[in-house]
Amino acid sequence: MLAELEKKVAGFVEAMGLFSPAGKVLLSVSGGADSIALLHILRSLRTNGVLDAELLCVHINHQLRANEADLDEQYTVEHAKKLGLPIITKRIEVRKYARECKMSIETAARQLRIESLIEIAEAHSCMWIATGHQKNDNAETVIQRLTRGTGFRGLAGIWPMQLFEGRYVFARPLLCITRREITDYLTEHNIEWREDKTNTDCSYRRNSIRHRLIPVLQRECTDSVVEQLSVLAQSAYRLNRQVQELAERVWAKDVRQIEDTVTIDARALGAQAELVKVELVRRGLVAVGCGERDITQKHYLKILQLASSGTGGKKLVLPGACEVRARAGKLVLSKSRPIPSRSTNIEQGILVQVPGLTRFGQLQIEATIVNVEEADLAKLRAERRGNNPTETGKFTEHFDLDKIRLPLQVRFRKAGDRFQPLGMVGEKKVGKFLTATRVPYELRDKILIVSDREKIIWIYPVRMSEQAKLNGQTSRILKMNIDFC
Repeated sequence: MLAELEKKVAGFVEAMGLFSPAGKVLLSVSGGADSIALLHILRSLRTNGVLDAELLCVHINHQLRANEADLDEQYTVEHAKKLGLPIITKRIEVRKYARECKMSIETAARQLRIESLIEIAEAHSCMWIATGHQKNDNAETVIQRLTRGTGFRGLAGIWPMQLFEGRYVFARPLLCITRREITDYLTEHNIEWREDKTNTDCSYRRNSIRHRLIPVLQRECTDSVVEQLSVLAQSAYRLNRQVQELAERVWAKDVRQIEDTVTIDARALGAQAELVKVELVRRGLVAVGCGERDITQKHYLKILQLASSGTGGKKLVLPGACEVRARAGKLVLSKSRPIPSRSTNIEQGILVQVPGLTRFGQLQIEATIVNVEEADLAKLRAERRGNNPTETGKFTEHFDLDKIRLPLQVRFRKAGDRFQPLGMVGEKKVGKFLTATRVPYELRDKILIVSDREKIIWIYPVRMSEQAKLNGQTSRILKMNIDFC
């Protein structure tokens, strides 16, 4: 029989359409009160026939609190086993990743955690990934976004469900209950949990909001601030879903994406309501690998003004190494790429040191060899998408080294060049390929060719060759970075 709190969660799960179809659900369990409650509640829903799903637990050890983190892991593993549930553990090096990528600990932890959860979900055929976010988390998220500036999409806070990489759905079934309800539930059922001492450290922005700002706001309100912000988030979420549906229709009909370039029909964009226009532009920026975090309302306003101006040739440069142009009735969004000029004295091309560093005009080419067993696949995927805003203009590509006949050469393109583009059958003339992919004429003479003894493996920065791609048999990866010196 379900407890009252479990019934409340069951109603929310049904109303939001979570875990439908269910299949297998991956539960992210840290050992804290929220995730332990999530574990017990979903297990109860399954036991009582409300949730028809297989449950798999996972604990991500961030290795940020030394022995305390290890004790969290030990407790979580033992707790899952007591309940008869399988559990997987994984350790991530948050500090190292934050240092290398020049980002905050919080951002690095979130990125690595999401990447890890998706990898584990993929390996164990889990479509759903459940996390223990609750009402208080949502209220803190809304306030955090308000303090830095946000629109209605940001006011939606933490979504009940969110799609990642087009396949994996993150579900938050506890968004209907508060932190106090969770601790009361655990206490009533004699369930212990682990306390993270860093949750009281107000040097972290979210903790400052939780322990300082919200109590001040609550003293000025007659009703619960958390409940009021929850209602606001729900309203913004419903509005966002309506805008998403309208934007999807336009996207399917009037938007085209080739590699990391998105082209939106300016007339179709101009015919939409303001909120739909912004959503279409936002989708385009995300699609080309431009992070949303540093894109403000002023940026969106300038982009929409550019789209409606009808003036070709103008360009906006945005945070995250993204460019927006108006051209021939189209709004073109693309990732910035460093491209050298033919004026440099390198017309005949030069050999690329593998491994090593090679200078080509104003560019530096870094080639490294990585064994598949040693590769950080999560980081590799992030580099491939070009989604690291701290490395403006930098481009990374990965090749199967065993398919390459060294030495490599980098040069400008020549008449008659042919290669097999990634995802295509048979060779194409490079010139015709550039025309088909609508590379602007003013850039075509600046395109670089990276070739081995037998074939072209990369038309930089447009596309690599099908003949050098990674697959399930890859044992050695050639990683190439091209950046300004």
